Amino acid sequence: MKKIIFALVSAIVISSCGVGSYSISSGKPDVAALSFTSTDKQPIVVHIDGKEYNVETVKTKAYRKDRNIKQTALNTIYVQPGQHDISVSVSGNEIFNKKVFLSATEHRVVDL
Repeated sequence: MKKIIFALVSAIVISSCGVGSYSISSGKPDVAALSFTSTDKQPIVVHIDGKEYNVETVKTKAYRKDRNIKQTALNTIYVQPGQHDISVSVSGNEIFNKKVFLSATEHRVVDL
């Protein structure tokens, strides 16, 4: 009889311990990035939807065309995903003007 009572009490104690439910949100941030490359590292002025950014280009290496670009505050612009009007000028001369669609977490590299 003692064994049955002990087993019953043990089963109740073990089954009554609940961990609970927790909600966790994770994932990648909902932003896109733009970087610009050219044959030489140079300062450029980028206009995205009427807002002006002063950044530098990343020097392109011909032998490593598909290389990853280190994203820094000097060479990368972070924007919300969607369609954007982008224009780039060097020394006051416009060298690039295009509508670009950026998806979430996309890093678009524009070759100038």
